Amino acid sequence: MAYADTRFLTRRRALSARLAGMRIDEMLVTNLIHVRYLSGFSGSQGALVLSKDLTAEIATDGRYTTQIAEEVPDIPVVIERQSARELLRRIEGPRRVGFEADYVSVAELERLKEVCNEDVTLVPVTGVIEDLRLIKDNTERIRLTELAELASTAFAELIAGGELAVGRSEREVAADLEYRMRRMGAERPSFDTIVASGPNSAKPHHTAGDRIIHRGDLVILDFGAHARGFNSDMTRTVAMGEADDFTREIYDIVLRAQLAGVEAATPGTRLVDVDAAARSVIEDAGYGEFFVHSTGHGIGLELHESPSASQTAEGVLAEHMTLTIEPGIYVPGRGGVRIEDTILITQGPARIITPASKDLRVV
Repeated sequence: MAYADTRFLTRRRALSARLAGMRIDEMLVTNLIHVRYLSGFSGSQGALVLSKDLTAEIATDGRYTTQIAEEVPDIPVVIERQSARELLRRIEGPRRVGFEADYVSVAELERLKEVCNEDVTLVPVTGVIEDLRLIKDNTERIRLTELAELASTAFAELIAGGELAVGRSEREVAADLEYRMRRMGAERPSFDTIVASGPNSAKPHHTAGDRIIHRGDLVILDFGAHARGFNSDMTRTVAMGEADDFTREIYDIVLRAQLAGVEAATPGTRLVDVDAAARSVIEDAGYGEFFVHSTGHGIGLELHESPSASQTAEGVLAEHMTLTIEPGIYVPGRGGVRIEDTILITQGPARIITPASKDLRVV
């Protein structure tokens, strides 16, 4: 007999309370990340309806009949290919039914309206489940820490094994790193692994191409592991064979900026101030124009999720949030440096869960 994980009931209870406060009778959940967050179902097709009174139904198609029975033993299941429409069709009014406005297209909304009973009113809802996801529970924190340590270990073994070397292509290095993460338990990378060498290191989102790594190159490696729905994310920059004055200068600036961002990330701190703590170090050193992205983002069931630490960010940090701190300098034609940790916000100093050394490494 399968037993339900009480974490999912706790999350549904919190959402139900929010719905009651918004005068929403039912919530139609169609974002698969949110379906998983509220139920544990990990299939690629499905929907969930949750009421303000905590009753629920979940639907998927026939491919997942066995899987959903195992993963969601505590919610009645409907097997129907048109999952969202079937769940909505079964609701009898008068009811105000919320839908995830950020994830439902105009065309799909029209199709949902077609199956509604006359006394059912569809109400757009935004941000409610995302707000619940901001605070990671103990299991989430454990899994995120395990994945971050897995990726860090894979990186350390890549370096120790000599697989990051002059004469190899970016693509070969990326493949070796991903292979190591998979061998250690990752289901897949969290995203396309970035191995950006030489002039490519001045491109923040260069992935991994055919360029051959040369002596004197800066190489940015940005990578993560995905398993059981969760993700990791970290970046380290290494110098190949030698580190000239330019390399040492910008590396030192980025490292000081990164440490300042981590130090600033405490409960009650405005997210815009976390960004400013890192960014000001780079600006004061005269490289402000070469820091071209935000300082960091949350991570969990999605690679990029709230909160965001940027120049326009709103909100403040709270205990048990996640955040990446990843400042960088990217000088076209010369190269770039990015250093990234994932941190957990605690009552004291932030806890870094990506433990690989941040000292300048010359390999």
